[in-house]
Amino acid sequence: MNDKNNNSGPRKGRSVFLLTVLFQPGAVFADLAISQPSPYRVFFKYLIWFALLPPLFAYIGGSRHGWDLGAENPLMLGDRELLLVSLLYFLVLIAAFVSTAFVSRWMSETYGARTRLGVHMAIVAILAAPVTIGSVIHLYPHVFINLLVLIPALIWAMYLLYSGLPIALGISTEHGMLMASSLVGWLLVAFVTLLGVTVALWANGLGPSIGA
Repeated sequence: MNDKNNNSGPRKGRSVFLLTVLFQPGAVFADLAISQPSPYRVFFKYLIWFALLPPLFAYIGGSRHGWDLGAENPLMLGDRELLLVSLLYFLVLIAAFVSTAFVSRWMSETYGARTRLGVHMAIVAILAAPVTIGSVIHLYPHVFINLLVLIPALIWAMYLLYSGLPIALGISTEHGMLMASSLVGWLLVAFVTLLGVTVALWANGLGPSIGA
């Protein structure tokens, strides 16, 4: 992610970036450790696309096959409902990416790490890469198969977090592990909160109707 001329951030294309994260993650973090990426550049070049692709895959898969939830018949949503779910999915991912970057930046002061927002946005982009690739499975919207693919993708993202955070932020391995664990805690709390809000909205009729 280094830019030797203006030090403004990554110049790799999204496809090259994804492949590098998968096969050479150490090189990506080492590059980030000596660069000062612009948060706007990272957001518009990477994060917004990483937030767009999973809902897009989910929309295509849901419109063609419906969601197989293990019941006798797949769940078929109308075009309007499916579009609403996909849009909310996109907005949730955007909020998750941006809020995690800000939380990471806030935590960095405690651990003596780099505090530039662009660096933390870039870290979030790196962590989002495996999940974005795994979200291709949304094209075949079977819940069990999706879990089989996305759980390893999440494990890979956590590996990247624990192994790469100290390198990118210039802190010790011990401080990196503590900060990474704090970020995982934040993500778990955010996920449980989102799940609770979703259930409440659904129960009050604000979600898509899935009745017969």
